[in-house]
Amino acid sequence: MSSENLLGPEDPAPVELVNPKGRAPLLLVCEHAGQAVPARLGRLGLTQADLDDHIGWDIGAAALARRLALALDAPAVLQRYSRLVIDCNRPPEAPDAMPEVSDARPVPGNHALSEAARRARIDEIFTPFQEAVARQLARSGLRATFSIHSYTPRMRDGQPRAWDAGFLFREDRATSERLARALQALSGDLTIGLNQPYDVDAASDWFVPRHAEPSGLPHSLVEIRNDHIREASGQALWTTRLAHIFRPFLMETSA
Repeated sequence: MSSENLLGPEDPAPVELVNPKGRAPLLLVCEHAGQAVPARLGRLGLTQADLDDHIGWDIGAAALARRLALALDAPAVLQRYSRLVIDCNRPPEAPDAMPEVSDARPVPGNHALSEAARRARIDEIFTPFQEAVARQLARSGLRATFSIHSYTPRMRDGQPRAWDAGFLFREDRATSERLARALQALSGDLTIGLNQPYDVDAASDWFVPRHAEPSGLPHSLVEIRNDHIREASGQALWTTRLAHIFRPFLMETSA
């Protein structure tokens, strides 16, 4: 491996395409699907337990995105590297794109990164992933795009997050409201939030302001509390729920 390269031959490609020839007029995206760390970076000075926790990836999100891609016959673009290596739903210059601390836990491998080290992560992981998303969004006939995420029930220094799921937006409020109403009608016992557990803005997000809004497609960033989708049974349940609300949305939305 050249000293100029971050990724070596033993490292996975950053992009996983699921069902790329799917016929549904929908693109699914999952920025925090993986927890891989380039061999050159070790474990970023962390334990495997840290990487397995919510700071390392969105627990259950990749499995949910893959299941949805097959259930709906839709293509999905997944990102394989840990969000601690580089967060592909943040602008690269954002403070938490390569965080030195995540949920009160230091990330030694991100301390005092050089510009060259930051650039390698951008060039070899962030940019190829964003280009893959852009290529898929350029396909004709799409009617919507949704990004699949999960969140921890409680941050170490915060209050419990009571919502079971959230639909996040910036300009396209109508799509998130419509999906939230449909999910509430399907499962009345759920607590569903709009722009929960956080707000979307251009300084700290990428999918919505940089991909979804410029595409002009109806869109939402879908957040599921990760205790619901840690296990296969929960992933299957939430695949059924989301597929149930996505299908009529796509049928009723003009191309």
